[in-house]
Amino acid sequence: MGRDGFRRSRCAGTGPDAHPPVARADTPDPRDTTRVPPTASPYSAGQGELVLRSTPQDEPWNAGSPPLRLRCEPDLPGGTVTERWPTRPRSLRARVTVGSVAVLAVILVVTTAVASLLVRNAVENGVSEQAASAARNIAQVISDRPTEEPIPPQNGVVRIQVVDLSGGTVASSAAMEGVPPVTDVRPGPNDPQVETTECGASQVASDCLSVVGVEVTDSAYGTVLVYAAVPLPQFLSLGILEIGLASMGLIVLFLSGAGVWWAVARTLRPVRDIRTELERITAADLSHRVPTPDTGDEIAELARTVNETLERLESAVSRQRRFISDASHELRTPVAGLRTRLELAMAEVDERDPRGALATMLGDTDRLQQIIDDLLRLARLDSETARSREPIDLGELAETETTRQVLECEVTVRATPGVVVDGNRSQISRLLVNLLANAGRHATGRVLVTVTAEDGWAVLRMHDDGSGVPVEDRDRVFERFARLNDARGRDPGGTGLGLPIAQEIAQVHGGSLRVEDSTELGGAVFEIRLPLRGEETARHQ
Repeated sequence: MGRDGFRRSRCAGTGPDAHPPVARADTPDPRDTTRVPPTASPYSAGQGELVLRSTPQDEPWNAGSPPLRLRCEPDLPGGTVTERWPTRPRSLRARVTVGSVAVLAVILVVTTAVASLLVRNAVENGVSEQAASAARNIAQVISDRPTEEPIPPQNGVVRIQVVDLSGGTVASSAAMEGVPPVTDVRPGPNDPQVETTECGASQVASDCLSVVGVEVTDSAYGTVLVYAAVPLPQFLSLGILEIGLASMGLIVLFLSGAGVWWAVARTLRPVRDIRTELERITAADLSHRVPTPDTGDEIAELARTVNETLERLESAVSRQRRFISDASHELRTPVAGLRTRLELAMAEVDERDPRGALATMLGDTDRLQQIIDDLLRLARLDSETARSREPIDLGELAETETTRQVLECEVTVRATPGVVVDGNRSQISRLLVNLLANAGRHATGRVLVTVTAEDGWAVLRMHDDGSGVPVEDRDRVFERFARLNDARGRDPGGTGLGLPIAQEIAQVHGGSLRVEDSTELGGAVFEIRLPLRGEETARHQ
């Protein structure tokens, strides 16, 4: 074992003719590395590295664990294999079982010890009280007269002796005739009764005896000691009680461990099913969903959360693919036109003024640049919004932007003072500019902008007197590169990204953007809802 906590052994695959170091498949201990061809199934060797993989058949407690990698260090003499062995089971099932068994073992040890003490104390007190009762009966008898010989049994106690101060037996029961005093323990000066346990007195009993002695000072024999002895039960004297309790504890421990192992396996079965299903999910096919158990517990919540995440991921990937397809289509048109005009110019087929051809190509280039700028703006929305926020008076900003923009129609602003939101000023400005541009394309003569505060929301409505948006197209107008037929006729150079960008800006600011019929001007009204300053934090809390 090295000083760094690693175990070092010889690296068998360092020579030019040596085989890579692998562990024999038939070796129960994978730490036994040897020079054999790399044919072992669960073990593999890489250049400068030995990889040991456990299999469920060999190590069911470690199944599913990552392989143990051993680093080969050829710079040391002969090369070494540096390995670190796990100090605990990596399987959750094994860890829970080991932890539960360890806790239960501590509880059982304490319980067994307490139970043993309680049982032993109760039995010994009962036996002692039986012997004490017999000794007191004989003491009362000999206080008046000598007892009959042999002393008759008292309350089932057959071992009784009356011993004088010199140690001689003056009277005894039939079971104690010719037997020396059962004990030489004497009562103390302040206690006329003594209790003791005697073991190994083969002349009296093969087991341990609970002996109680009572001192009688005015008996018919003078001052004597009356001893009564009762055998202790064998389960106390031979340790059978502790062995039995320990055996029962081991059985309970084993059954509990097996039960925990099975229960954890049953509990984790849905997790295994979730993992198996997740392994089948790839970027090419995100339609799979993990099974949701009907237990209603945390694992079911995990499965539902995973499925919701997969749905969002599938939706995001689908939008990304659709976006890439639409972007490719939209970029292909100006690129193809630009290429055609360049080819015509090179072939000198176009007899028109070269400046006109260049102007047309410049227009295509501007359209390309506008599309690319909008795509970049979409990609940067989240990061820019999170990085820079400030209080913005929505009414003042609407006044500023409508004054700055040049539209071919009349624009009126009716704003309630003090409607303040937290947001990125450049993005909120872009939102208003896009909506103004859209309203300007569709209005016939008037655009009305209103700003109010409603139930914790800052609400901006942009009305126009155009033809409105059909109900069936009100969701599609916010799709990227989606353009209605009348929009293509009014502005063939548009990118189809203005409204999607506006909606994205509203959403990243915690708000929404929708289109309805205008009750003010009869056309369409685009309604923006953003949280008033301070309201967004309160909603999250």
